Amino acid sequence: MSHGYSPGWRKLTIVILRPLLFGLLRRDWRGRGNVPRTGGVIIAANHISESDPLALAHFVYEAGRYPVYLAKAALFGTPIVGAAMRGTGQIPVHRDRADAALALEDAEKALVDGECLMFYPEGSCTRDPELWPMTGQTGVARMALTTGAKVVPVATWGAHELLPYKKAEQRGLAGSLKKGFHPFPRKTMKVIAGPPIDLSKYEGLPLTKETLRAATDDIMDVISELLGELRGERPPAERYDHHRVLEERRRAAKEAGDTAPGNTAPENTAPENTAPENTAPGDTAAEDAPAAEIVGAAEAGGVPGPAGPADGAAEATGASDTTEKTKAGDS
Repeated sequence: MSHGYSPGWRKLTIVILRPLLFGLLRRDWRGRGNVPRTGGVIIAANHISESDPLALAHFVYEAGRYPVYLAKAALFGTPIVGAAMRGTGQIPVHRDRADAALALEDAEKALVDGECLMFYPEGSCTRDPELWPMTGQTGVARMALTTGAKVVPVATWGAHELLPYKKAEQRGLAGSLKKGFHPFPRKTMKVIAGPPIDLSKYEGLPLTKETLRAATDDIMDVISELLGELRGERPPAERYDHHRVLEERRRAAKEAGDTAPGNTAPENTAPENTAPENTAPGDTAAEDAPAAEIVGAAEAGGVPGPAGPADGAAEATGASDTTEKTKAGDS
């Protein structure tokens, strides 16, 4: 069964969203020539705001591809949003499936059919206080190594000023942002795409936890470097591990309760006794993690962005990575 969509629905997203985004946002776009114009491809991007799926979709569309997101399967059952997502060919991710291979089955079909799939390897908006990428889930690596599809790394910056993530850490840069939607003054969306990531050293290897984790780390390293280029800063040496932080907080809360008056302090409460490495959802075998966490589905629901034909009519133009600043109304 091939991946289906309605050309009419896709055209409608272009007509409605493209002018809206040109008017709402300024653009600093780099590296569009690194997005292949034909064939199945994976776009792997950092995630800093619930608004960046639309900004990223706009960039990918103007690079000549139709952006297809992975989204929670429940959204496909809603009357209006569900119809739009089904019509534009977005991919459902079934949270109730423990097997990652089954969760990614529809995505694999779409890649075979030549679609451009959008992944957020972090699985959620970053919780890093300075908005750097977190540790990644292994869905992108799994999909790339299973299908042989190219992985194009992309970094975005600026969407956090338009709509800060409501669950962000209340410290650092994230904590300094005023919550809510802030369209004025117009925000600049900075997006940069790098060349496809070389994962050839993992080809032919069994898809073990170690292999998937190493490939995922390689992908996240490149995304972090691209974001550092956009920000003019050096990425941190160690990525924020949201799941480890949550585990440590739960552990600390439990220990605090156990050591309250009348309670006996538990043994082995030293800080070094934290959760073992790679226990975050997506790092383990499929049966240990919800499918949506494994694949990194867009937390904002994978709202379809402005779109064009799945396959562009021309080859990649090889545009340089110099900044391509466009003005409202540019095509």
